[in-house]
Amino acid sequence: MKIVFATNNLNKLKEVQAMVPSHITLLSLKDIGCFEDVPETQETIEGNAIQKAEYIKTNYGYDCFADDTGLEVDALNGAPGVYSARYAGPQRNADDNTNKLLTELNNNTNRQAQFKTVVALQLNDKLHTFTGICKGDITTDKKGQGGFGYDPVFQPENYTQTFAEITLEEKNKIGHRGKAVQQLVAFLESY
Repeated sequence: MKIVFATNNLNKLKEVQAMVPSHITLLSLKDIGCFEDVPETQETIEGNAIQKAEYIKTNYGYDCFADDTGLEVDALNGAPGVYSARYAGPQRNADDNTNKLLTELNNNTNRQAQFKTVVALQLNDKLHTFTGICKGDITTDKKGQGGFGYDPVFQPENYTQTFAEITLEEKNKIGHRGKAVQQLVAFLESY
């Protein structure tokens, strides 16, 4: 089976490819000749995932899946949420976003947060969604060299390390994207 993963984020592509069985071949947007920015104009994480999957199906004709992820911080009323990638501005810079988050939480003792991923699958003209959530806390400073985005400041529940300090395999097992993709893979295997 070949299916498009509607992302330009090579880190996400690497994470997800590691979770998908070898008989499912992931095609990137580059593989199908899609070089434009896929729209993400919805007000919810689920809305953005659906919008991206539908855009690829409508404009390129491929069955595909897309994800959208947000970091929801309790003390910030769920922010940055759907705006996680652009939290510090349109340049979508992970360091800028993380620094802004740490500044906004500077003296706040409530560090609870959760990562939420929604995967939207367009398959044979039907839409399916899968949601993964990973709860944890925001650290007071960056730790670790792995991962991407907010990983250096997100410490999952029952862990003493951040996502940037644990292996990709461990992150895929306990993380938000991993949980959503596991549901996606189980669905595709039973399809």
